[in-house]
Amino acid sequence: MLTPGTWQKSSFSGGGQGDACVEVFNRGTHISVRDSKAPTRATLTFPARAFAAFVEALKGRPSAD
Repeated sequence: MLTPGTWQKSSFSGGGQGDACVEVFNRGTHISVRDSKAPTRATLTFPARAFAAFVEALKGRPSAD
């Protein structure tokens, strides 16, 4: 579960130094995603329900909708 109002690093940060990952920010109705190695660069923002469905699809599970 994402905590509203804070950037959170993926728990699957990759091998090595753990710098190959993304961070997500829960804005309530939307989720923003950024590259953890370049946090001041552009972010992508998705509706929260669409992002949740995307994550569930990655896990191989059907979404709650």
